[in-house]
Amino acid sequence: MSTIRPAERAARAALDKKATDVVILDLRRATDFTDYFVLASGANQKQIVAIADAVQETLRAQGLRPSHIEGYPRGEWILLDYDDLVVHVFTERTRAFYDLERLWGGATRQEVNG
Repeated sequence: MSTIRPAERAARAALDKKATDVVILDLRRATDFTDYFVLASGANQKQIVAIADAVQETLRAQGLRPSHIEGYPRGEWILLDYDDLVVHVFTERTRAFYDLERLWGGATRQEVNG
């Protein structure tokens, strides 16, 4: 998964479910545990789950399955770990609290608009 293509597909899948503030962070120069983060926000827990499900479905169609999943029971922050790509789907409040964009401020940021 050395290209940004899966990250872009994950971002588009999130947008298809009306996610807001969709961003791809290129972390290749910042860390060695992953290449990209996709960050997306949803209005409520039901939408967060729908966004995460859509991302999984889209990437599964490419033959990709997450190696690790967290957060489904609570639905405040769902993390889908595809090793070279980590997708974070948050409620707006949870995203603001953890502020991963600030934490990874050295990453190249690509906003994805629908």
